[in-house]
Amino acid sequence: MARELSKTRAAYQKARQFIPYGVNSNFRYWGPENTLVVSRGEGPYIWDLDGNRYIDYRLGFGPVLLGHAHPVVTERVAEAILGGTIFAWTTPAEVRLAEQICRITGVDKVRLANSGTEATMHALRLARAYTGRERFVKFEGQYHGMHDYALFSTASSPVGALGSRHHPIPAATSSGIPVGLRQYVVVQPFNDLEILERTLKSCGHELAAIMVEPVLGNAAGIPARPGFLQKLREWCDEYGIVLIFDEVKTGFRIALGGAQEYFGVRADLVTYAKAMGNGFPIAAIGGSARVMDIIEGGGVAHGGTYTGNAVGVAAAEATLGILESEAVIETIYERGQALSGGIDAILNRAGIPHCMTGLPPMFSYILGQEEPPQDFRAYCAGDDALYEELVMALIEHGVMPDCDGREPWFLCYGHDEEVIAETLTRFEAAVKEVRSQMR
Repeated sequence: MARELSKTRAAYQKARQFIPYGVNSNFRYWGPENTLVVSRGEGPYIWDLDGNRYIDYRLGFGPVLLGHAHPVVTERVAEAILGGTIFAWTTPAEVRLAEQICRITGVDKVRLANSGTEATMHALRLARAYTGRERFVKFEGQYHGMHDYALFSTASSPVGALGSRHHPIPAATSSGIPVGLRQYVVVQPFNDLEILERTLKSCGHELAAIMVEPVLGNAAGIPARPGFLQKLREWCDEYGIVLIFDEVKTGFRIALGGAQEYFGVRADLVTYAKAMGNGFPIAAIGGSARVMDIIEGGGVAHGGTYTGNAVGVAAAEATLGILESEAVIETIYERGQALSGGIDAILNRAGIPHCMTGLPPMFSYILGQEEPPQDFRAYCAGDDALYEELVMALIEHGVMPDCDGREPWFLCYGHDEEVIAETLTRFEAAVKEVRSQMR
């Protein structure tokens, strides 16, 4: 039975009158019939304007680690608002949060920001100032935010635009990016040490940074191969390059100390956002004191009117406090393993070729190929059309992952055993519907 969406669609049509595309982020547009207008969220659920409830596995593209409208976080934010939200001075809460982040992640020092884009943009500036160099390495299929320097060869780029795997072309992901910026970007295939070693021998002493997502947050959660990040660390030391871990999605999600803890590799700079505030806008740049301490007035510019604002700081302090005191990540791992394992079994029973990718807190599956891909180009060999068809059927059954297979399924603390069981029941029903249409 199809969902009733009359109120939702009417609200979206009104949005189109005043907002380009009817959305405030292009990634939220699913077409004129399927772009939703959401009224509220609670725990693992969201509701549209027609009252349809969905088990949410998008979670705002990953930030909602504890569950929507978590009472402890929202209460802490409400308390903070009563005392004012922005002062243009340091507050005790900012100091507590910085100390908390350093304790949890092992970084020496922290500067706060408001978004992942801000954090990666400033981290790249820091690396350039520290090294006196301008070029940097990024990997195909990785997304480091909406600033011009990083919008090349992302997961939104068609494979045909990337050039030869052995000599990739920096492919701009948007109009409006100056052509000249391409000279600063050295694009490489992810998880390929042989090609990267050859590149570093050619231009390693020209590079300010290697910026890497340890897990591809916009390409089905593909993780770094064993030894890949360790080799990056070794080569960065050899060539005097700043190693930047973009942990906007992995930070506080795949381990309490993020990817640095999970993979056992220390970066020079690390960027955090998303899960650290459970849905409130907050971000951070952390790193070694030797790099972070070059931030100074008249030297390296970093700032922002809303950096360290009381709302984001209170949300982050509350969220990280819960992560330190409760078995949040361990629980999410258990539930993620149960869900991904159940999906794998259902697809096997249905005879649909597939492979599972990612880690339990942010996993995915790729249809049409049975070997897990190691990079973005290999991911693109999957059957995206079948994936979208299956997800759209699943949404009719009240389960909401992203319809784009590049975006992983995200787990939160609110996805309890009952919710996981319900998800698998509905997933199997959706698979049966799609399977019947394939015959």
